[in-house]
Amino acid sequence: MKKVLKSVAFLALISLVFSACKEKESGTNAQQVESTLKVKVEQVMAEDVDQLYEYTAIVEANAVNNIAPLTGGRIEKIFVEVGDVVAAGQVVAEMEDNTLKQAKSQLDNLELSFKRIDELYKVGGVSKSEWDNLKTQLDVARTSYKNLKDNTQLVSPISGVVTMRNYDSGDLFSGQPIIQVQQIHPVKLNINVSEKQFVTIKKGMEAKVNLDVYGDEEFAGKVSLVYPTIDARTHTFPVEISLPNGGSKVRPGMYARVTMNYGSEHRVVVPDVAIIKQQGAGDRYVYTYKDGKVSYKKVEIGRRVGNRYELISGVNDGDYVVTTGLSKLRDGMNVELVK
Repeated sequence: MKKVLKSVAFLALISLVFSACKEKESGTNAQQVESTLKVKVEQVMAEDVDQLYEYTAIVEANAVNNIAPLTGGRIEKIFVEVGDVVAAGQVVAEMEDNTLKQAKSQLDNLELSFKRIDELYKVGGVSKSEWDNLKTQLDVARTSYKNLKDNTQLVSPISGVVTMRNYDSGDLFSGQPIIQVQQIHPVKLNINVSEKQFVTIKKGMEAKVNLDVYGDEEFAGKVSLVYPTIDARTHTFPVEISLPNGGSKVRPGMYARVTMNYGSEHRVVVPDVAIIKQQGAGDRYVYTYKDGKVSYKKVEIGRRVGNRYELISGVNDGDYVVTTGLSKLRDGMNVELVK
């Protein structure tokens, strides 16, 4: 009887072990089925993409002139205030003119003397050397008087707006400019452009300018100067943009964004959700899908176009890129498509 009970117990134990193995095998198979990741993909196509580049700049005056006398002295009168608009050739300040009056008196005397000696010279009354000597003195006196006059009556060489005044009438000139005038018709902006655009950008090209202070309002500018050399350290070169500024809305010091259009390129564009940024390196990758497997590919991205990115390299026209579950994927992994 005991042998029979042992046999029954042994058979029961074998049955339990067999059942457990079957359950384990079944569970493993189920797990393998469930581990096949389901993903969504999108076919990417090439299209014409405008090559728009944005630069930041600070508005500058087209010309800045610091007005000051050549020599020291007392400032007799200042005729303008900060903010005044002045024309080229307009007198903006006057220095004390005592020296000018003395020079004018000497010049008048020399002119009278030369007039007399010139008449005598014509009839042979004086020698050529005497005539030459007085003529030289007269020329020197005229030049000296002109310089003194320019140094006494200070004029603006440019049309513009007064942006600085460092003295009041009656002050002694001590070295700082008396008046600063800035020409703001037009204004200019300097941007640093990548050497990749060196053969593309040309003088006269149009530029769109937005100023933070005016929101979305757009101003039209043009390339007025392209510098001929490239900075070996930054691989950029300066480009000057000229803005007409007819309404005087744009002022020096304003923060601006300049947009340049370098034409269009036929490039593949991919949805932004498909782009993976590698931590620490800054490289970009995507997963492409083909025949049930995914491949991890490095890409070079261009400009953003809405919710997509232009790709310069890495993915071909017509490829499929994965748009979901990117963090769970590995190169060469089998996946299942979600339709």
